[in-house]
Amino acid sequence: MKFKFNDTDPIYLQVANQIEDAIFNGSFLEEEQIPSTTEISKNFHINPATVLKGMNILVNKSLIYKKRGLGMFVSKGAREIIIEHRKELFYDQFVTDFVREAKNLHISEANLLDLIKRGYNK
Repeated sequence: MKFKFNDTDPIYLQVANQIEDAIFNGSFLEEEQIPSTTEISKNFHINPATVLKGMNILVNKSLIYKKRGLGMFVSKGAREIIIEHRKELFYDQFVTDFVREAKNLHISEANLLDLIKRGYNK
């Protein structure tokens, strides 16, 4: 995990994003325990309340859950939840603008698909 203390994103969001990325890339697997609030706060000199705030974001997204007395664990299906969410973000942040610009350039749907295929084949 890497935290940018001078970044515009609050530390608790960085905590949530770092753990989410680790779930996404397979560093933390389903039903596997993640580092505790105390471990993260000690290793990175972050206030435990800040770490917990980031973890609670992931609990609310159903990506992790708490086993009483044992710690936090990755939820079943967490990676799929992240993938679906990121697909929606991809559509919202890239595809809509991409298609709008193609229309502005009078690129037909067929030509746009050809361009995409050409990009995949590079």
